[in-house]
Amino acid sequence: MQSSSTPSQASVTSQTVYPILFSICFAHLLNDLLQSVIPSLYPVMREKYHLSFSQVGWITFTFQLTASLLQPFVGNYTDKRPKPYSFALGMGFTFFGIVLLTFSSGFYSILLSVACVGIGSSVFHPEASKVSYYASGGRRGLAQSIFQLGGNTGTAIGPMLVAAIVVKQGQLHLAWFLLFAILGMLILIRVGNWYKGHLVLRASGKISTLEQRHDIPRRRVIISIIILLILIFSKYFYLTSITSYYTFYLMQKFHLTISESQFRLSLFLLSVAAGTFLGGPLGDRFGRKIIIWVSILGIAPFTILLPHVNLFWTSVLTVIIGVIMASAFSAILVYAQELLPGKIGMISGLFFGFAFGIAGIGSALLGNLADRTSIEYVFNICAYLPLLGIITGFLPDIKSSKRT
Repeated sequence: MQSSSTPSQASVTSQTVYPILFSICFAHLLNDLLQSVIPSLYPVMREKYHLSFSQVGWITFTFQLTASLLQPFVGNYTDKRPKPYSFALGMGFTFFGIVLLTFSSGFYSILLSVACVGIGSSVFHPEASKVSYYASGGRRGLAQSIFQLGGNTGTAIGPMLVAAIVVKQGQLHLAWFLLFAILGMLILIRVGNWYKGHLVLRASGKISTLEQRHDIPRRRVIISIIILLILIFSKYFYLTSITSYYTFYLMQKFHLTISESQFRLSLFLLSVAAGTFLGGPLGDRFGRKIIIWVSILGIAPFTILLPHVNLFWTSVLTVIIGVIMASAFSAILVYAQELLPGKIGMISGLFFGFAFGIAGIGSALLGNLADRTSIEYVFNICAYLPLLGIITGFLPDIKSSKRT
């Protein structure tokens, strides 16, 4: 009898392997839930250790830098030498980072702990994204959306748990989050079993690769990748203004408590999760280019209006922004994968890594700008970033055929 963890030939050629997709989705949820602990703790850590906005920015920069630099290299390496259990090892790094964060005593120990969490993220994402690609059965947008849904849902849940457990009970109660890391490692070991079986079938030539080829010139492919990275820049530079500083913005402008501001941050992050789920399937049906158009340029009227409205409309607009903006990443990533078939891990690592890196640089720069001016000024400046979405018009339409 065939093991449930070993893929059959049918399950890896034409059928979407939903048990694996939902498993990797849940593992992504746990991974990003643990990552979201870091920005969720900013108000607590800033008050407890008397941190400046610049120091908050450097904490984010350290996390995002370690989470970004390694990803393209991990992805490129595993394209050539797949490592079915590497993402479980990445979760182990995250486990160690949460241990250090639980017992951190100041700015530099926080930097060390978030660096470990960042390394865990850089090891997890390229191979996990590749597994979702292989389990897609050709429905790549849907598979990437399911994968991203897990991450964005985890990011949304994290601040709620931090508010309920850590803000009320104290820093040492971060230890409860270690249970999520342990659960994640167990799930990823099981996914690794399926992935290992998949690789055996690929190596034997018993399955099709489901890769695509196109006739777009190499020079235009490179230009298109650069355009996609610019779009990632606009999306994640704006996103980091929300994830890192939205709570401070609400506390400063509307005099909310930490818990009240964290709740509204979670609403935004849940809207991001909802938009992520919509983006991939819509890209499969209507084309990825049009989804990229709508999700980047389409939020500009709302971001420009956001700094000028009251608390109620601030909450409403951030939800609208989250839903529309989040639909971009799955479409952008799958579009890039189709531009460079056979480089799934490298492309996944490049785009996840670049997104994390831009978010880290953005957080550091915006934190410094907030210290020099104000949080409200930061939100006014960032409001115009989505206008960069106009360059989507320079992307080619991909017409491809399957390569077996």
